Amino acid sequence: MADSSKKMQIVFASAECAPFVKTGGLGDVAGSLPAALVRAGAEVIVMVPKYATIKDEYKAQMEHFSDFYVSLGWRNEYCGLEKLEHDGVTYMFIDNERYFARDYPYGFFDDGERFAFFSKAITESLQHLPAGFECDILHCNDWQTALAPVFLREFYQGLPLYDRVKTVFSIHNVAFQGQFSDTVMEDILGVAHIPAAASQLRCDACSINYMLGALRYADAITTVSPTYANEIQTPEFGEGLDGVLRERSYALQGILNGIDVAGFDPATDKRIAANYTVDDRSGKAVCKAKLQEELGLEVRDDRPLMVMVTRLTRQKGLDLVMYALDRILAGGVQVAVLGTGDRDYEDGLRYFQDKYPGTMAARIKFDPALSQRMYAAADMFLMPSKFEPCGLSQIIAMRYGTLPIVRETGGLKDTVQPYNEFTGEGTGFSFSNFNGDEMGDAVFRAARLFWDNREAWNQLVTQAMSQDFSWTRSADKYLDLYFFMHPEIERPAAVVDEPVAVAEPEPKAEPVVEAPAAVEEPKAEEKPAAKPAAKKATTRKTTAKKATTTKAAATKTAAAKTTAAKATTTRKRTTAAAKKAAEAETPEVKAETAEAKPAAKAPAKTAAKKTTATKSATKATAAKKATATKSTTAKAATTKAAAKTTPKAVAKPAVKVEETSAEPRAEATVEAKPAAKTTTRKRSTTTAKKTTTKTAAPKAEAKVEAKPATAKEEPKAEVKAKPEPAKEIPVSPATPAEEKAPTKKTSVRKATATRKRR
Repeated sequence: MADSSKKMQIVFASAECAPFVKTGGLGDVAGSLPAALVRAGAEVIVMVPKYATIKDEYKAQMEHFSDFYVSLGWRNEYCGLEKLEHDGVTYMFIDNERYFARDYPYGFFDDGERFAFFSKAITESLQHLPAGFECDILHCNDWQTALAPVFLREFYQGLPLYDRVKTVFSIHNVAFQGQFSDTVMEDILGVAHIPAAASQLRCDACSINYMLGALRYADAITTVSPTYANEIQTPEFGEGLDGVLRERSYALQGILNGIDVAGFDPATDKRIAANYTVDDRSGKAVCKAKLQEELGLEVRDDRPLMVMVTRLTRQKGLDLVMYALDRILAGGVQVAVLGTGDRDYEDGLRYFQDKYPGTMAARIKFDPALSQRMYAAADMFLMPSKFEPCGLSQIIAMRYGTLPIVRETGGLKDTVQPYNEFTGEGTGFSFSNFNGDEMGDAVFRAARLFWDNREAWNQLVTQAMSQDFSWTRSADKYLDLYFFMHPEIERPAAVVDEPVAVAEPEPKAEPVVEAPAAVEEPKAEEKPAAKPAAKKATTRKTTAKKATTTKAAATKTAAAKTTAAKATTTRKRTTAAAKKAAEAETPEVKAETAEAKPAAKAPAKTAAKKTTATKSATKATAAKKATATKSTTAKAATTKAAAKTTPKAVAKPAVKVEETSAEPRAEATVEAKPAAKTTTRKRSTTTAKKTTTKTAAPKAEAKVEAKPATAKEEPKAEVKAKPEPAKEIPVSPATPAEEKAPTKKTSVRKATATRKRR
């Protein structure tokens, strides 16, 4: 029963978080997603290290909330919790000056120890949260928090407070995994004496991998775009973790990042030269002229301005840029690049700036304010990444009406729709292969549209600016995942309840599919199969049939189709429900189930005894049974309706595959062999023949099966003449079934005639 009074309570752990500390996309996510979750009705506490680089204005607002000691190997380290409320979100800063009072978040010799402490402090802190806050979800991000799920399982599992905690681990870039010498396993982590932990953290003979631990211990794994979720399961993009990601693919899904649409809004942004909207973009022309002037470029509105705001690394496609830049600049496209990184790329950009004055500008520095002016002023944004988990720059560029030119990988492929010159659709330009010439071609496709068809260009800009990349949409998908893991908590009505996109198995949510029955049926039909196995199948399938019959009686023909299909597809779930339903609704079915045989079997059993009788005698017996057993007639109608819906199922020749409600009845007759006590030998003979027979309707099948044996099952077909389904066999050259079809029809006619005479 869902608890309507309790809110979903989430602890979101990250090594960086805007606006306090940010070095990349992770900071943006941690700064925006928690606020969106709070707006959606959840309670969120964000845990971040208290770095020395956090601005004093924020430090002044922090209040000391709690302090305790954290055991780390043989150490006991101080941990303080400093609380800060900001934009409706509660932040808890993990305070330990020995580890975090440094000039920069990462890049130190003892990072392995620093972030092992951070992970352990997160798990320990769950006991020291504000009153009334009991963590439901611990959401960890990247390798810096990857040990938290490991510590939670190995050191805290079984404690009442931790029993309800489910862990989610988000991969923001699988290239950064946190690999360290295995000496830290005992000295720092204290898990060397735990075989499960030691083996699951180890990545080679002398190293351990923090991210590997999270991938194996977390309850659910997410990454920042659907395409990237698929890519990291391949050797090309998996960075050595593709194997474990494939193993846990059922728990892995990609949820696209959003952006802070209020912070990145050209209509209100104070950092740009002039504001503008999607309807009135005159301000963008002002921004372009001002930036050209600022960077020393020719102030011309007839030349497309293409910018890059990026780290200067191979991952970001700088190899392609160096290869194609000469061609691009010579072709009349202005280029401006902002960023820092590898020295070779920095020097290369300076070279092109000197070679093409007025056309090329390189700013080798980190300048967030300038980056904002470049987003707003440019016509095109170049992002030719070798791989890109999600990427925020292309999304920000579209928000400001700057068309992205991207390589089709990861989040770039998911967010940028390439321009279609025939339909006018699209939000940017793209190319497939990591190739400098392809990138250059994409740049000039964009430039030619800018020069030759300004109307189409403007329409493309409008489409790009109209995209919805808010965090609201992404937060809903994360909440889908959280509530899937905690079904006992009722989701707030205010939140749009989208279908769960989780990669974990969800048999309950799947639509009714009939194919699985076709896969399972052959086992029971195969004559050589061991009898014990057949017996088990009989029990399961006869129970499934019960559900079919009972529900069909209540819902008439149309409902019978759905009920029958459900009974077949979800046999395990139906078994329990079917028993209750059968007992409550139809005493007749109860009588049948006592014998674990469908109604079809009762007549079949009688008919089996009269195997040696003539056909006319058999028909007479059949007529009597049809009159005597009304429930059988009702069931025949039900089965007929179900059988009509699945002519395909009956088309398989040597293997009896009834996919809908036909399956329980036909299956039951086939498996009477192991179930029956008095006529085992006779049924064995009959079953052997049945293997070569194929029927469309369960009823007709019961009859046809008996035909080869001495027509003992004919009474069944008689009960509800059903030649029509037999006609509907369109698939598979089922020779045995087709040969018997005429006999079947004749028998049905005779049976019908007998019934009319009565």
